[in-house]
Amino acid sequence: MKILYTSKKNAIWLSVLATTTSLSLHAQETTYDNLYDALSHGSVFGNLNLRYESVEQDNILQDASASTFRTRLGYQTGSLNGFSVTVEMEDNRIVLGEGDYSVPPTGYNTGIYSVIADPEHTELDQGFIQYKNQHLTVKLGRQVITHDGHRFIGHVGWRQDRQTFDAATVIYAPTQKMQLSYSFIDQRNGIFAEVADTDSSDHLLHASYKTDFGALTAYGYLLEADLAAGLDNSLDTYGARFSGATPMHSFKALYHVEYAKQTNRFGASDFDADYLNVEAGVVVSGITAKLGYELLGSDDGQYGFQTPLATLHKFNGWTDQFLKTPIQGLVDTSFTLSGKLAGGTWLAVYHDFDADESTAQVDDLGKEINLQYLTKFAKHYTVGVKFATYSGASQKVDTDKLWVWLSTAF
Repeated sequence: MKILYTSKKNAIWLSVLATTTSLSLHAQETTYDNLYDALSHGSVFGNLNLRYESVEQDNILQDASASTFRTRLGYQTGSLNGFSVTVEMEDNRIVLGEGDYSVPPTGYNTGIYSVIADPEHTELDQGFIQYKNQHLTVKLGRQVITHDGHRFIGHVGWRQDRQTFDAATVIYAPTQKMQLSYSFIDQRNGIFAEVADTDSSDHLLHASYKTDFGALTAYGYLLEADLAAGLDNSLDTYGARFSGATPMHSFKALYHVEYAKQTNRFGASDFDADYLNVEAGVVVSGITAKLGYELLGSDDGQYGFQTPLATLHKFNGWTDQFLKTPIQGLVDTSFTLSGKLAGGTWLAVYHDFDADESTAQVDDLGKEINLQYLTKFAKHYTVGVKFATYSGASQKVDTDKLWVWLSTAF
């Protein structure tokens, strides 16, 4: 078993974590019984996920298939004067002899099979010290950070190696309706183990307020990667959203509106792009229907609005055609239906993709259909199957993907 050891920068974070923990425990030397109670009353938690994934693409690459088993195991101490420590390890293995797929960033079968982004790995998933009281939460170390449904900041939890961050986070909730948060990210730990981790100096500002009709949110995400070439770069996004639901006489109305402005500076380049997301829906007799319009704008066909820290698989189709927004931008018009069936839940989504700034070569960006069914059994287990098919754009490859999985958490 190959174990991916932490980098020098990660080691510094762990040293800070260990030192901070040591200091907090040293302050309690005379109250050993309380420390013992905090350790002995901690909790073990975990998540196991066995998944089969297949990819068929209309190109020269061979069809891909992967059976992988992901294990996450963690321990969180009890609270001692507001302090606690969490450590979680993550491992992913190829099982059942199904390893015919490519993971280009790691060099695994590059150029032979279609891509399935689940490398074998063993690494520290989370490791942080936390202080928490009635209104304030502070975290220092490797941690999961998500905001607003993962559209800009997410953990990419669909992949077997989820995204985490080496960060310091402060969350302040002065009332039950209001929450303010700030995170400084020192390193982005992506979905390809340590191969594609990126040093950064990112600032995440987020504020939310709950009303009787929904949640109002404002945010500023100021991202800067530490590039090897030393090029100046920044990706600054400021936005606001309002999302909620209101019961009516015989149905429930759903609504969502969001707008953001992004500025990208890379070397001598300077681009601006807009983001707009409008969604309306209803829930009638247990069936949810939603119509969505999402614009990731373009700056005169030279730059497309980007969301590099998002859980991208969740948006713009499950075949992952638009993990990077085209320079012509992207308009995603979608229709979603969901409901319950045979003790489980079903979901169907239709996407129609177009360019924001059309050219003679790029206009219609294709269509996609997504289907999913989930059901639970024996209280603690979930079985899921989902299928996605993309077609219709001459600039992209027709793609079919299938997933079947069994998972449990404790």
